[in-house]
Amino acid sequence: MFGWEFPPHILGGLGTASYGLTKGMSLQEDMSITFVIPKPHGDEDQSFLKIIGACNVPVVWKENSWDHVNNRIGNMMSPEEYFGLQNGIKYDYRRIHTNELGCIDFSGRYPDNLIEEISNYEAVASVLAHQVEFDIIHSHDWLTYPAGVFAKQISGKPLVIHVHATDFDRSRGQVNPTVYGIEKRGMDMADHIMTVSELTRQIVIEKYHQNPNKVTTVHNAVEPLPDVESFKKTPRKDKVVTFLGRITMQKGPEYFVEAAYRVLQKTKGVRFVMAGSGDMMHAMIDLAAKRGIADKFHFTGFLKGRQVHEMLAESDVYIMPSVSEPFGISPLEAMQVGTPSIISKQSGCAEILTHAIKTDYWDIDAMADAIYSIVKNPAMFNSLSKLGLEEVNNIKWYDAGMKVRRIYESVM
Repeated sequence: MFGWEFPPHILGGLGTASYGLTKGMSLQEDMSITFVIPKPHGDEDQSFLKIIGACNVPVVWKENSWDHVNNRIGNMMSPEEYFGLQNGIKYDYRRIHTNELGCIDFSGRYPDNLIEEISNYEAVASVLAHQVEFDIIHSHDWLTYPAGVFAKQISGKPLVIHVHATDFDRSRGQVNPTVYGIEKRGMDMADHIMTVSELTRQIVIEKYHQNPNKVTTVHNAVEPLPDVESFKKTPRKDKVVTFLGRITMQKGPEYFVEAAYRVLQKTKGVRFVMAGSGDMMHAMIDLAAKRGIADKFHFTGFLKGRQVHEMLAESDVYIMPSVSEPFGISPLEAMQVGTPSIISKQSGCAEILTHAIKTDYWDIDAMADAIYSIVKNPAMFNSLSKLGLEEVNNIKWYDAGMKVRRIYESVM
């Protein structure tokens, strides 16, 4: 598997989904997963898979001693593995800047030179494709499609790509031709395409001109919370309504602010939280001030790990007003801790959730009415909380993993 992020160091839903899916798949006894990411930190859970850091794979031959390799990367990769991978260098990558081990320094994020990092990641894939034993290649999202395609060309093994989002989702239709080209080539070259929702499947078929027989929906799930009982609501007078995600065009943050404004025109005792960071954050601070509700609005910045579930548990309502959301795991995470969710009809998770309120992302009046009903009607809150928890506890990654297994078997 080629991925771009993996918990606990994640920047969005891609890392969460990669973790949940691989953990669910690992429950199949004969399933062995090697997961490649640009830059691991060493604290990733490797109890159910093996992680290889692309930053530790040599792409240019350099003479080094066993001790030097051990001192430099021994905590991430054994010198034996490093020297074994060195034998997989079949192409001249001296044009790429490498360190004294012949490895590429990856940021492990989404830097300004992202296209260059994707190309460098492809070089790493060529070395792995020559040296690692595998039966199938699985590429997560557009960043890793070139790596998957190259590994397929080298090994002759089948390639499955996993579409977690497309540029049509991220850009509200203002598609970047470079990104579209990478996505389209990955889809064209794949033996099968998995999408996280029927919504995304239709985009792949219509906008990327793929054969419907080649595209299968595998809905995401949610990782069980082992310590779910530890997440409690603090008793307080005010109700809390939360938006949690990237504060960016795709997520519809302005609709959340406008809905908040309408709720606060009708009632007091409600506070609104925008948890996350993104390029629209300052615009949203300005909009809240312009609407005269800044004193009822809180911006927490980016939350990770336990902080996410603590925030969701403290909330009385979770809202995801995304303009185009391929899936959206966060409403499932909110429901896990008993928090009712309002989601846009333009989200993939709306296809599988029954006990969440669904509105169009642009319908701020319907959104405001739903918020008002939940915070003012304890019976409605309790019903959504109880039924939502029961529903989400039956959406399991193991089932998604079995569906992926059947796709593997169909192309092998």
